[in-house]
Parts: sequence; C-alpha cells; structure tokens
Amino acid sequence: MKDYLDRMSVDDKRKFRDDVFNIVSQIPHGFVTTYGTIAAWAGWPSHSRMVGRTLRYTPGAEVLPCHRVVNVVGRIAPGWSAQRSMLENEGVVFLSNGHVDMKKHFWQPF
Repeated sequence: MKDYLDRMSVDDKRKFRDDVFNIVSQIPHGFVTTYGTIAAWAGWPSHSRMVGRTLRYTPGAEVLPCHRVVNVVGRIAPGWSAQRSMLENEGVVFLSNGHVDMKKHFWQPF
C-alpha cells in the first residue's frame, strides 16, 4: 500500500484535508477528476487512497461534489450506486464498460 499516514504530521494531515476539499470543490459540473490527480495537486502524489478516505470519513465532505471523483480509469466508487446517476444528470458519458469517458470528462486542476 502506498499511503503512509505515519509520515504525515498532524499539520500535514490538516493541510492535506484542506487541499483535498479545496480541489474537489472546484471540479466543474459535467467533469470528473481522479483520486491520484487530487493527491498529486495536494502535494502527496502517492496518497490517492488517502484522498478517498478523506472524502468518505471527514465531516463536511458531504457538501462537496465528491461524486465527481473517480479512479484513474474512470471507474466509480464501489457500493455508491447513486454516483453514476448523479454524474449522468450532469451530462457525463459512460463507456460500455461502465467507466466514465475520461477523454471527454477529465478535469485537471489549475
């Protein structure tokens, strides 16, 4: 596993959370980005799993457009059946394999 939480200080964890929230809040309607992209832009490129954990378990994340975050191949979160319909309601196109069409809908911060 690439996520090494023990290497982050308390201040690092707080800044990481704030950076993740800031980046996710900027994802435009009709676009998606990846856990890895968010981790890299937050300054911790090997912490993509921690992005997912931050979005799932941190109070306050529920007001963010977390449904716009997918894995690197465009796969939606397992066990979150509403994510696909939320993305489709924004015009996001899915391929025949069930993944987001990343060529059309990938957004990179900044």
